Amino acid sequence: MRAVLVVNPQATATTPAGRDVLAHALASQVKLEVVETDYRGHALTAAAQAAVDGADLVVAHGGDGTVNEVVNGLLAAGPSGAVPMLGVVPGGSANVFARALGLPRNPVEATHVLLQAIEQGLSRRVGLGLVESGPSRRWFTFNAGMGWDADVVAGVDRRRGKRASPSLYARVAIARYARPGHSRPDLTVQLPGEDPITGLRLAFVSNTDPWTYLGARPIHLNPGCGFETGLGMFGLRTLGVPTVLRHFRQALSDKGVQRGKNLVRRDNVSRIVVSAPEPVRLQCDGDLIGERTRVEFVSVPSALSVAVV
Repeated sequence: MRAVLVVNPQATATTPAGRDVLAHALASQVKLEVVETDYRGHALTAAAQAAVDGADLVVAHGGDGTVNEVVNGLLAAGPSGAVPMLGVVPGGSANVFARALGLPRNPVEATHVLLQAIEQGLSRRVGLGLVESGPSRRWFTFNAGMGWDADVVAGVDRRRGKRASPSLYARVAIARYARPGHSRPDLTVQLPGEDPITGLRLAFVSNTDPWTYLGARPIHLNPGCGFETGLGMFGLRTLGVPTVLRHFRQALSDKGVQRGKNLVRRDNVSRIVVSAPEPVRLQCDGDLIGERTRVEFVSVPSALSVAVV
């Protein structure tokens, strides 16, 4: 088996020692090439080249941004044809995709699980989300959104000198919400078989549950979502303090059941179209994509094979 290990050395929980242990362990079972990323988009390029070169496995060692880039590289030519299997060893602060797969947060323990999967020939097909906006396409593994969450991602990006952490995201989210005249976009959502839903102030799209984590606490927006279902949509008609606090408390509850008069929520949707009269920021898996006035979110079942026990 030919494998490529893509390592982001800047990820929160990635260390040279951990990289060496992982590379040594993998090299005992596969013919291994190691690529260390040194710029945004490098992991995508490396994964795409691995697919062209006929690699059997590409392992992403880093945070959710690294995993997202690797996935987009693997699927650069689409999900049909010979796409290498994905392996994940978490090395970031949230590691939402890895945790949704049931992988340990500890990189050494996750490496052990990956080696077991390789040795036993085990894998799992997972569905992914695809963002389509004009000629551009972007895959996402766990969530995407337009509005407040993308504004938070933009705020964190501006603090690149700091290590990303749950507390940093929380501080930026509160600051973004509390700033005078903060953006409250006017979003319209179109769902299959329904009339357009107008006047939404945010629209979050989930490919699995939890939507993300606040440290060890999962945040549930669409508990009915999973890698074997369609997409989930969570929208709010207002960002008033009572509404935001109500749904934040519900999101942190064990069951994550969401109810409220200002809530628009759907599970297992094949396609979601979000539009706005003015450009609104868009994020995928915690990476800022840019500003858009119209985006289609598409569910793609069984898009990728992941090495997992």
